[in-house]
Amino acid sequence: MKRGSAKKVHVIACGAIAREILAVSRLSGLDHLELSCLPAIWHATPDKIAPGVEQAVAEARKNGAEKVFVAYADCGTGGLLDKVCERLGVERLSGPHCYSFFAGNEDFAARWDDDVTAFFLTDFLARQFEAFVIEPLGLDRHPELKDMYFGNYTKLVYLSQEEDFALQEKARSAADYLGLAYEYRFTGYGDLRKELSAL
Repeated sequence: MKRGSAKKVHVIACGAIAREILAVSRLSGLDHLELSCLPAIWHATPDKIAPGVEQAVAEARKNGAEKVFVAYADCGTGGLLDKVCERLGVERLSGPHCYSFFAGNEDFAARWDDDVTAFFLTDFLARQFEAFVIEPLGLDRHPELKDMYFGNYTKLVYLSQEEDFALQEKARSAADYLGLAYEYRFTGYGDLRKELSAL
């Protein structure tokens, strides 16, 4: 089948990985993907994800989408997203969260014993550290809570999708702010690219 004749796939994604999905689509020539995004901040309230995805799938189908794919991992839904996907007959990204599929789910699991006390950043979180970590946790208003939230972490691991020196500096600053050792790992797009290409 020629790429131009591939069936359109409507991808419902977390806004935190929109940039990466567009990059994968561009790099892999995935012209048949149509993207819509749900709010990235829902990771702070993961109970919104499953019903939000359910509504988005219904809207996509109402608008004529034949094939729908959910670009979320479980993302803290405790299996509720899987139940929605199963009921609606749609697939989602493999893995428990974006850190895992960016690193590669097998590699992430294999390193877990060494990373159990790690706090992870992606490119998105390196860019949005203040808006998605500091402000939702109230650290801008109550910095004394930092030790309560992060006292059991030993390192910040930056899983980088693009090799960007400015983002590396932001991630290093985040580690310094949290009082954690800093570790950089370039992952690229990991299993995200593999699974989107398989569509």
